[in-house]
Amino acid sequence: MNLQDFVKVLRTRWLTVCIAVAICVLGAVGVSLLTTPLYQASTRLFVSTTSGSSLAETYQGNRFSQERVVSYAQLLMGETLAQRTIDKLGLDMTAVQLQSNVKASAKPATVLIDVEVLDESPIRARDIANTLSDEFVVLVRELETPEDGATPDSRVVVEQRASIPNQPVVPKTARNIGLGLALGLALGIGIALLRDLLDNTVKDRETLEAITGAGIVGTVPLDKERRKQAAISFDNDNSAIAESFRKVRTNLQFLAVDNPPRVIVVTSSMPSEGKSTTAINIALALAEAEHNVVLVDGDMRRPTLHKYLDLVGPVGFSTVLSGAATLDEALQKTRFTGLTVLTSGAVPPNPSELLGSQSARKLLSELRAQFDYVIVDSTPLLAVTDAAILAAGADGVLIMARYGHTRRDQLTHAVESLESVGAPLLGAVFTMMPTRGGSSYSYSYTYYGSDTPKRSTPRPSEPN
Repeated sequence: MNLQDFVKVLRTRWLTVCIAVAICVLGAVGVSLLTTPLYQASTRLFVSTTSGSSLAETYQGNRFSQERVVSYAQLLMGETLAQRTIDKLGLDMTAVQLQSNVKASAKPATVLIDVEVLDESPIRARDIANTLSDEFVVLVRELETPEDGATPDSRVVVEQRASIPNQPVVPKTARNIGLGLALGLALGIGIALLRDLLDNTVKDRETLEAITGAGIVGTVPLDKERRKQAAISFDNDNSAIAESFRKVRTNLQFLAVDNPPRVIVVTSSMPSEGKSTTAINIALALAEAEHNVVLVDGDMRRPTLHKYLDLVGPVGFSTVLSGAATLDEALQKTRFTGLTVLTSGAVPPNPSELLGSQSARKLLSELRAQFDYVIVDSTPLLAVTDAAILAAGADGVLIMARYGHTRRDQLTHAVESLESVGAPLLGAVFTMMPTRGGSSYSYSYTYYGSDTPKRSTPRPSEPN
């Protein structure tokens, strides 16, 4: 993965990263709020020895003090001194508990010892630090005084007494939030990369062309308005999605110049990939170019075209095949100029046998003779065999692939089912392309005679 791929993953999975960061930062804030505040009081001790009469004795005394401070630092954190401090102040805690809140450190090459005490109360932290230091001075005097009562060679002085701390040192809220932010970024990016690695959906042109073995006829952006109204009014619509269907129309006309496909089956590998919406709007785009187009609902299991176009559903494809109505009686005009629709008709008990019959082939031939283009909206290929049966008798097939939804293995099996019946695959259409991020695009065009190019900016929406 190069840098460009990495940035593309982050732009695609930005929500995952944001959620991980939010969870970790909120967790850090929660830890900080739940942590009992602790205040730190500090004292400083000075260790000295008896001055010598010569420079050499003074130097040896200084070395003796520096060696002593390391041992004194350990005594300061010992149980004996902790118990003395508890007894002196009357604290309600054990020596072990106090030991855990005391830290003594000797500065290298000096005779100074820093003592730090943590406690929930700032006043008690000061009192413990001062009392501990005072008791240590007494303890050293007891330990260093010879048995004959002579002056000890070493003594300790409290050089700096503790004061009441103003701010707690625990919790370190800023540090916790910073760590939460860093952890959230690392975790979010890791999850985003893992999800992308495990993602088996089709998201780029190269993958789609490699699986289908055909070119991309067009890409259709997301448009939520298609959920409310599947059909686009091409007479007064120059939106990005309308332009994308016009591009599909143009590409279809150039797929085979000598023998252009006129009976086209629109299908997909699985449901909810924009198949019906695409079939409707390809037909409307062809009708806009002054072609006489018929749209056939070849889905006799879950027909939808009559709902999208406000037509009569019970009379249609199956009705004509069963002989209950003639083709002329079943064809319905729409409110769109140049578009006629043959709905699915009543749902039969044997759709596959009906679509594979000679009557169905003859009906498609009749439609070819009457119209410039016959667009057939069929069932998903992996759900039932109806689409493959219709595709075998058509001039070509357009297969839909929904961005980030259609799985590679599903699309592969769908293409194999078309190949098994010898259906010519005209190409693929990428549906529901995101209008933002690395996979988005905008459509630019220039009016004839205009010097300034105009841009149609797609809206973040989704078709069916």
